[in-house]
Amino acid sequence: MVEDNTLNTTGSSNVSVSIIVGDVKVQFNGSAESVLSSVVSFLAKQVPMFELAKKISLNYSISELINLFSNFIKITPEGPRVILEKQELRKKNLSDKEVVALNLVAAKIAKDLGKYPDDKLQLSEIQFGSTLNPKSVSSRLSELVKVGHVQKDSIKDSSESANYRITTSGIQWLNEILAKKTKE
Repeated sequence: MVEDNTLNTTGSSNVSVSIIVGDVKVQFNGSAESVLSSVVSFLAKQVPMFELAKKISLNYSISELINLFSNFIKITPEGPRVILEKQELRKKNLSDKEVVALNLVAAKIAKDLGKYPDDKLQLSEIQFGSTLNPKSVSSRLSELVKVGHVQKDSIKDSSESANYRITTSGIQWLNEILAKKTKE
């Protein structure tokens, strides 16, 4: 919110207020009382809509991702890795599918932190980071792509394999699965 108080030639004070909320920009001009009334009315109408929109919006910030997955992944000098932090988590077996997804979440976090050039990994990178059998990694990636938890990007004009990245629905799925396991 930006305020600009100006005094006009008749001696009364005019107020100009600009409000930007998302893609919406509004400007209110006039006496302090009328502008205040307009601003309060505008915000009273807009804030509930944003609160409702937040209920159906799914987007993870870097801080949310770190809070959700810090017990499972670490960003090392060698790259993002799945490293279970707590003793009770080590006792709970993670499926190969969960380990593959965790590697992709780790790559996303590392990229968002500026520690890794991309949020996409090749099959060989996932296999190296997870120490899983390459066939198992390939099968789990295919399953995750099929249900929309992972996006596969083929590299054109290259002999290299495809790149994979976690989707928002994949992050939600993994978060729900891991939350259940940590409560058990």
